Amino acid sequence: MASVPQGTAERAAVLKALHESPEILRVVNVWDAASARVVAAVPGTRAIATAGHSVAASFGYPDGGMPLEVALAGLRTVAAAVDLPVTADLDDGYDEPGETVRRAIGFGVVGANIEDRRRPLKEAVARVRAVVRAGEKEGIPFQLNARTDAFLLGPERPAEERLAEAVERGRAFLDEGAALVFVPGVVRPEVVQRLVAALGRGRISLLGLPGALPAAEYEALGVARISYGPLPQRVALRALRDLAGDLYADGVVPEDTPRLT
Repeated sequence: MASVPQGTAERAAVLKALHESPEILRVVNVWDAASARVVAAVPGTRAIATAGHSVAASFGYPDGGMPLEVALAGLRTVAAAVDLPVTADLDDGYDEPGETVRRAIGFGVVGANIEDRRRPLKEAVARVRAVVRAGEKEGIPFQLNARTDAFLLGPERPAEERLAEAVERGRAFLDEGAALVFVPGVVRPEVVQRLVAALGRGRISLLGLPGALPAAEYEALGVARISYGPLPQRVALRALRDLAGDLYADGVVPEDTPRLT
């Protein structure tokens, strides 16, 4: 059993309540201590979520190519920077997802996204089971946002086939104790409605891609949570790029530039 930091169980309960609330939980994804502190200081922030793609990029790795030890080091830095519940993007959970989550809990992390990468269903379900049991062994209501890549991988497949797969996998993950089913790649309201009808209100998590509806409209459809993946980092880096170009053109740093929190 990991040495669970004081207050971890309480933060896990807070995240669980946020997932179960009729109000959609909006999480703006971060990638390091500085971005975590900035987002945590924004009124309305209730939880902190990391973006695996963004963390990997900050260490010079491609999405999905970051070694486990690097991922955990980055996660530990984020968890230590804030007092809010932290939910982590742990890619596919690595070789032993239960052990990966156990170690993350040791940093005070209380939830995670773990993607199925369209593994055979039996294998994917076993990995979900390992994560849920890891949380139970550590004595916290760990919030698994079980991701299915049914819509992201194999986009050439018919839409009905992808929807059927997402529903089948989502039901299996919920049956094993996942808190939510994360279905990135879905933005259209008619597809969201069918997912909610099949899996239940308050059980779906979405990715807020360009072209998505406002969060409040997904809330009305019964979605529990919306996150934004690597997009916040991309916006931040665009601002950095634009500032660099301006400074090279004999510009000056804006007077209203804030201090880091």
